[in-house]
Amino acid sequence: MKKHWLYSLFHTRRDDLPDLEEEDTRPTLKRFFKLLGRKFWKLISLNIMMWPMLAPILLAAFFYIGIDKTPSGNSVIFPQLYGAYLIEQSTDTAFLLDLFGAQFLIPAYHSTGTYVAIGACVLFLFVTFGWQNIGTTYILRSLVRGDPVFLFSDYTYAVRRNWKQGLFLGMLDFVILFLLGFDFMFFWGNPSSFWNDCMLFAIAGLGILYFFMRFYIYLLQITFQLSIRKILKNALIFTTLGVRRNLMAVLGILLLSAIAIAFVALFASISASLIGIPLIFPVLYYQAFTAFMCAYAAWPIIDRYMIAPFQHGEEEEDEADEAENGGEGTALPSPDAK
Repeated sequence: MKKHWLYSLFHTRRDDLPDLEEEDTRPTLKRFFKLLGRKFWKLISLNIMMWPMLAPILLAAFFYIGIDKTPSGNSVIFPQLYGAYLIEQSTDTAFLLDLFGAQFLIPAYHSTGTYVAIGACVLFLFVTFGWQNIGTTYILRSLVRGDPVFLFSDYTYAVRRNWKQGLFLGMLDFVILFLLGFDFMFFWGNPSSFWNDCMLFAIAGLGILYFFMRFYIYLLQITFQLSIRKILKNALIFTTLGVRRNLMAVLGILLLSAIAIAFVALFASISASLIGIPLIFPVLYYQAFTAFMCAYAAWPIIDRYMIAPFQHGEEEEDEADEAENGGEGTALPSPDAK
């Protein structure tokens, strides 16, 4: 019988209503945008929590920019060219200076206070780099998996649980990033030659490889009880297994960066005084959004090859136990050791 609409409005038997369809949790592009919209403000708040990772770099750059600097070049004739350029700034001297010109800007004098400030910023980042990455990665993993997230408590919990290994892993990560960046700038600034170009491309290739490995390093650290050597080894393996997802994450990062640059160009074309507005916006979202892309690309690979096989074996053992015990199974520990 067809019910009157008043009956449908006031009746209390809600259990008769059909259940909602189960949400599709496959790690597709559609789910990425759904999670991004659902967790938008969480990511904005997480980005604010990531500022201590960015602040020392900006402060060190600010102190460096404030120092009086003098150019230093690799060519032996650079001092003579630079002196000639200071005496007469002609087209010829400018061309020669560009050809054999300055590669680095070094401080013109030694200021103890400035060097202490820069050293303090670098030391703070060096010591806390791993802890900050661990805390943010733990939250990002929860966001990707759809788990409940409590930003501050989850952050501190992850750091407390992993503070010792996270300290050494962060220091190692910091040193590797510094050496890769320094070596690339060194070979980039050297005069072109066959061996110099080979080293430049080799360092660039290692930098790209390690960039993808960092998608997995901290996710593996907070999820499994592994040594640092095995974390790096597995990160390298997953980098090759997840090439497609890694490239999609890079594409998303490039697109987000292009949007930020386009806004800078747009505001600069309107008025030079407005250029500060688009420069502030990325500070509010860029770190967390790009890190979320990396975590969303990397976590399904880890889940597929390290967690899903264990859970499958656990289900088979439960079924065998149920058959032996007459339908009463035994629980096994979760593969998520942390």
